[in-house]
Amino acid sequence: MKKIVLVMFAMLSMTTAFAENENANRVNVANVYDMSLNIRKLGEALGLTFDQMETVADIHRTFCGEMMIASQSHKDDQKGLVEKAVNKDLKYMSYVLTGKQYQKYERLLNATLENRGLNK
Repeated sequence: MKKIVLVMFAMLSMTTAFAENENANRVNVANVYDMSLNIRKLGEALGLTFDQMETVADIHRTFCGEMMIASQSHKDDQKGLVEKAVNKDLKYMSYVLTGKQYQKYERLLNATLENRGLNK
C-alpha cells in the first residue's frame, strides 16, 4: 500500500512539474510578443506633436493587440502574423510620421524585433 501511495505521489509531482514548465513557457512567449511601451518616451525620441502622439498611441495599441494574437496562435502561423502586424504598423505610421521620424521609428522597431528574436 505504501508503494502505491509513493508511486501516486511521484506521478502527481511529475505532472505538476510539467504543468509549471508549460505555464512558464507560455509566459515567456507572451513576454516576447508584448510590444507595449511608454508612448511619451517614444514621442520624445521621435519629436512628435500632440496630434501625432494621439494617433501613434492608437496605432501602437492596435499593433500590440495583433502581436498578442500572434503570440497565442499556432507556431506555424506566428511568423506570418508577426510579419503582417509589423507591415501594417509601418504602413500606418508612414501616414502619420514625417520622413525623418519614420526612419527613426523603423530603426527602433527593427532593433526591438531583433532583440526579441522576432526578425521581420
